[in-house]
Amino acid sequence: MTQALKKELISHLQQFVTDERLQKINSVLEARTRFLTVVLEDLYQPHNASAVLRSCDCFGIQDIHIIENGNEFSPNKGITIGSDQWLSLKKYNEYDGQNTRRCFQKLHQKGYRIIATTPHEQDVTVDELPLDEKTAIVFGSELTGLSDEAMAQADGFVKIPMVGFSESFNISVSAALCLYELSTRMRKSCDSWPLRDNEKVNLRLDWIRNSVREVEMIEKRYWAENKGDL
Repeated sequence: MTQALKKELISHLQQFVTDERLQKINSVLEARTRFLTVVLEDLYQPHNASAVLRSCDCFGIQDIHIIENGNEFSPNKGITIGSDQWLSLKKYNEYDGQNTRRCFQKLHQKGYRIIATTPHEQDVTVDELPLDEKTAIVFGSELTGLSDEAMAQADGFVKIPMVGFSESFNISVSAALCLYELSTRMRKSCDSWPLRDNEKVNLRLDWIRNSVREVEMIEKRYWAENKGDL
């Protein structure tokens, strides 16, 4: 569907959405970003997966790349509280076991620098990580961490400084801490973090569709009456 047709459809569908919801959609769109993105490799704990999605929504991260080499990503709806319907989830789940490589190649093609979250001899703390280019932050399973493949293909490594006896944070806590620090600095120091106009149109349409009951029937009737061509 062309951008012009999408705008036409948005204009029609928004009459079925409350003013409060439309205002919320527009304000959230202005804060959304693809400059930062999150990669989740083989998470299997539903509560952790769900909490990470909720944090991504809260901090304005639109895209989440989900690698399923051995574990199926299965968020808990009671924890996401519907946040996943506003996010773009991109899954890599082929049966050849090369999903980490496939995901990283895709991100590199899109111009992302890939940063693994793990203690490493070449790491920096999250507050020191430069934000001079698009960045994908990779989180692994809480028990096993990131795979050797992810470590080998990462462009850099980041850690959260700790001063207690525990060796690591819970994965959902790690994601929230990293995203707070990075998204806050990004909005203060980068000019290219907002979505492009065409991206806003695409998401606005998706989100309005999510907000309208029986939207498929309403769209079908609209195009039939207006002889629109999808």
